[in-house]
Amino acid sequence: MDDFKRGMHDGIPIAMGYVPVSFTFGLMAVSAGMTWWQALLISVTNLTSAGQFAGLDIMVAGGAYMEMALTQFIINLRYALMSLSLSQKLDSSMTLPHRFATSFGITDEIFGVASSRSGEVSKYYLYGLISIPFIGWQAGTLFGALLGGVLPVMVSDALGIAIYGMFLAIIIPQARADSACLKVILAAVAMSCCFRWIPFLKHISSGFVIIICAVAASAMGAWLYPVDE
Repeated sequence: MDDFKRGMHDGIPIAMGYVPVSFTFGLMAVSAGMTWWQALLISVTNLTSAGQFAGLDIMVAGGAYMEMALTQFIINLRYALMSLSLSQKLDSSMTLPHRFATSFGITDEIFGVASSRSGEVSKYYLYGLISIPFIGWQAGTLFGALLGGVLPVMVSDALGIAIYGMFLAIIIPQARADSACLKVILAAVAMSCCFRWIPFLKHISSGFVIIICAVAASAMGAWLYPVDE
């Protein structure tokens, strides 16, 4: 149970970053014509910020099911890579049923915290780490759906910036402690900028951009800075 409490403790900053982002999602979902419980149901069954916002846009535009499926697959494919990487740190208590259960809760931030933890990761720690951010994501969605009309649009839009600050808080300590990690991060940022500003690359979907940058930067790091066993 100590691992579970430690995971809950480490998940609090993630939850605090999730609330303003999911608040914005709840507000946008209701503004698009959904009820509060429909917005909440999407958050409960998805737990993916980029996927939810993209899915909402497709629903509002009256997109086809195939378009929705392909968009979600592309955007969320990165979680397969994260889960594969994280599986190397799991201890023997993480049996197959627990791997299936915790895979639902793997997000960018949860992966970042779990993978940066020294030593092996137990099922209790991972459950604790997932639980608080999950509650925060649902709470933000519910509050946004019910109370979003109270805030000016400018304020509600600005709330979405919090998640980027939270992610920087996760990676900066690692980058300061390890120059190799810093170089890999800078390489990923440089590649991402290329996809954003080079004309023939900027049309590639954001999901594929994330996958390409992550795989290329990780491969570069593994080749140039191998970890001694």
